[in-house]
Amino acid sequence: MHFGTVELGDERRNRRLPQLADELVRHPGGTLPEKLPQPADLEAFYRLCAADDVTHAAVLAPHRERVLQKLQTSLKYLLVVHDATEFDFSSRTSLKNLGQIGNGLGRGYIVQQSLVVDPERGTVEGLANQILHTRADVPQDEGVAAKRERESRESLLWPRATEGLPARRQIVDVCDRGADTFEFLEHECHSGRTFVIRVQHDRAIPPADADADDEPVSLFDHVRSLPSQGLGKVGIRIPAKQRTKSKSDLPTTRIAKLRMSAAPVRLAAPHVHRGFHGDEPLNVWVVRIWEPDPPAGCEPLEWILFTNHPCPTIRAIRLVKSWYEWRWVIEEFHKGQKTGCDIERLQFRDESRLEPALALLSIVALTLLQLRDAARDPAGHTRRADEVVSPEAILVLSQWSAGRPCLNWTLHDYALALAKLGGYRPRKNCPPGWLVLWRGQTKLELMLDGARAFQQTLKRCAKR
Repeated sequence: MHFGTVELGDERRNRRLPQLADELVRHPGGTLPEKLPQPADLEAFYRLCAADDVTHAAVLAPHRERVLQKLQTSLKYLLVVHDATEFDFSSRTSLKNLGQIGNGLGRGYIVQQSLVVDPERGTVEGLANQILHTRADVPQDEGVAAKRERESRESLLWPRATEGLPARRQIVDVCDRGADTFEFLEHECHSGRTFVIRVQHDRAIPPADADADDEPVSLFDHVRSLPSQGLGKVGIRIPAKQRTKSKSDLPTTRIAKLRMSAAPVRLAAPHVHRGFHGDEPLNVWVVRIWEPDPPAGCEPLEWILFTNHPCPTIRAIRLVKSWYEWRWVIEEFHKGQKTGCDIERLQFRDESRLEPALALLSIVALTLLQLRDAARDPAGHTRRADEVVSPEAILVLSQWSAGRPCLNWTLHDYALALAKLGGYRPRKNCPPGWLVLWRGQTKLELMLDGARAFQQTLKRCAKR
């Protein structure tokens, strides 16, 4: 499904890549020898990554084409959640062409990723883009003009991440505060797509109901003066730094009761051009979502968002809020790459061999999120598990869970048993996450390996 149309310059490579991907899905964690315990598979993986035609772009291309086709033909809203993370390879001294990360002492990639989400179904559809960026070494006194002209500046990653996306209003670009530059806002206003961008910078805007000679007002002051237009709720996780020893009684999650408001604003182009943009002002909507009465010891939630989706009604504001709530799924994807797939434990000695492996393991990390989506899908209560997973896996897992083989399990039955195998304990309004499902899947694969080995032993004994 993800690699069926791959073109790696040789038919044998084209066949080998999906086979290796299947093996990595079965054993996503650990080092490469742990992911691919068979020496022939491990050697094939090394040879594949060493081939000149096997690049990061070539490995990602068939999956990306599939995702872009879905964006092009969808009749409903699909979200493209953009964000960056860091892949740390500081200990790999043989990798000479990496850039600075973190506080400047680490070495690795800044990875700009675009994750496609179906908000209606609550599912992750795939990666629309992934950029492996190496931070350039620049002088500390680099001027504004020199920085603007430099092609390696990181603010350009945001428009580059949208390359190839269809110019359709049904596609919603969702971005965090790093995307709040006038250059990217102008790019999005002319893209033909919808966007939701969290505001980072305060700006001076003209008063909405004043003469042209009146002084501009602060964007933040203006939006915080808007009256509430309605109520809402959102479930949020309390950061660990707030649950200090003196506040250990704070819950890990809570439901925030919110107020919401919105208004159209006109953003003037900055006098100092830090990016490539014009001088025409931008007409956007600003949405504020805030928590007026947070519980004791909790920081109040406040989102201020730019969007080109008109928000004259509370229904429209709630829709924009629901889109932005999906931004956190890309943080789970980053965790799937680093924790679930141990992507930073790869020990290649050359970037040209490392980068295709990063693309492949990123697709494997998607399967961890999709496993969670399948567990939460309401249709899973009626859909048969054998439509998605192998009968062999159902037999082994049902024998472990119920004490007897059950081939007629639903997908929900299978996912719940898999989560329990991973250490999950059912609780009200707390469905299993991808991490506990991944742990269960890892254990199940070991059980399946043992069952296959036992069957092969029985066959050999019968021949004797």
